[in-house]
Amino acid sequence: MGIDRDDTNQPSLKPGDEAAPGTPGSGEDVCPDCAGTGTLQGESCARCGGTGIVQEGIGGG
Repeated sequence: MGIDRDDTNQPSLKPGDEAAPGTPGSGEDVCPDCAGTGTLQGESCARCGGTGIVQEGIGGG
């Protein structure tokens, strides 16, 4: 009996994301391209997928 994986519940990455939502060491940030509006020049922002939010790595070192 194999492992049944349901990947449909996994959040999809947007082009501007560095990690999937919920990944340890990452967090939400305002999209630097659209400044959080979700649109650029009347179109949906390609970097954040129109959400105004990107997932970025956090931490220091």
